[in-house]
Amino acid sequence: MNRQQKFLTFTLFLLTFVLGTSEFVIISLLSDVASELGISISTVGSLVSAFAIAFAIGTPILTAIFSRFAKYPLILTLIGVFITGNILTALSESYALLLVSRILTAVVTGVLIALAMAVASETMPAEKRGPAISIIFAGFTIASVVGVPIGTFIGQWGGWQMAFWFAALLGIISLLASAATIPKGLKRSNSSLQKQIGLLTNTRIIIAFFIPALSIGATYTVYTYLTPLLQDVLFVPNQYLSLVFLLYGVISIFSTLIGGKLAAHNGIGKLRYVYLMQAVILASLYASPHSLLGGFISLSFMALVVYIMNSTMQLYFIDLADKHYPAARDLASSLTPVSVNVGIALGSALGGFITTNRELIDVSWVGAIVAIAASLLTFISYSLDRKAMSYHTHTLEDCQTRK
Repeated sequence: MNRQQKFLTFTLFLLTFVLGTSEFVIISLLSDVASELGISISTVGSLVSAFAIAFAIGTPILTAIFSRFAKYPLILTLIGVFITGNILTALSESYALLLVSRILTAVVTGVLIALAMAVASETMPAEKRGPAISIIFAGFTIASVVGVPIGTFIGQWGGWQMAFWFAALLGIISLLASAATIPKGLKRSNSSLQKQIGLLTNTRIIIAFFIPALSIGATYTVYTYLTPLLQDVLFVPNQYLSLVFLLYGVISIFSTLIGGKLAAHNGIGKLRYVYLMQAVILASLYASPHSLLGGFISLSFMALVVYIMNSTMQLYFIDLADKHYPAARDLASSLTPVSVNVGIALGSALGGFITTNRELIDVSWVGAIVAIAASLLTFISYSLDRKAMSYHTHTLEDCQTRK
């Protein structure tokens, strides 16, 4: 990368860091919000679900609509809306206003992620797209390790509203950095909304969409209930729980960076076996109950593979769009984060069902089955790629023969 590309990559990394901090910080402040507004924790917890649903539904639709606008002013405008959404959250004195502000922030967050990935894909050399996108994705992971703890501390010190004033301040910094570094001449799409939405009906896209959803769903079947697993299965003392989550977050950063290197060298082919490894890692938790060392090893490897697929799948969606729906490139850029949010919802729901109807430790082998399903879909996608490539090669050979 040249100097300008490095600055741009850092700016987009900063943007995803800010978006991630705003999205996840409320989870650690649920009790504070519930207490001040006089509502139950479960009611406040529904804000998390509402955010994920708004993200999953709103992101592809608005990304398709907004793709007809020039990216530079669009990104700056949406960051402005993001800042406004966090200010509204900080000013909220009722659950209704809080819900509206979080839905607004969720939709804008999804579109900004898609635009960040599209900008990176358009401006980076082909061999640098994977590493650049992995760095941008790492912003989310580092947000959970650094941004959320800082926001939580600020919220506990000055009231939960201060955490969102903090997020708004980060948004302003990101706005200034984006204004200075994002290229102004990026292309826009002139395609109709109907043609872009057609991307979502493509069989290849549908199969690919559920690959990251199942992979993240496999992890979140376990991760959602990691605290009770640590307490009741591995017998980790309460004072060390935060340390375990911190270590998990640090290791998951390397997962994103490893994924960037994987994406540059036949990533979709390698993911077939990564998901099988993920299944073994998740199942190993079931095989080593009450073993603190064995549990920590399994959790470390779980963190190491959780985000490996991000860069590969991001580029895979864009490449599929280039082949079948070139006008829907920006929409394709939104599919990985949308799929991830669907996976989080799927894994959380599945984990809840298992913990209600079976033993807590059973989430491990159920998660492993979901990871195997992700591997099977990846095998199917890879096989379709090989067939398409073979058909293209034979067609070229026939044309040359006729000449």
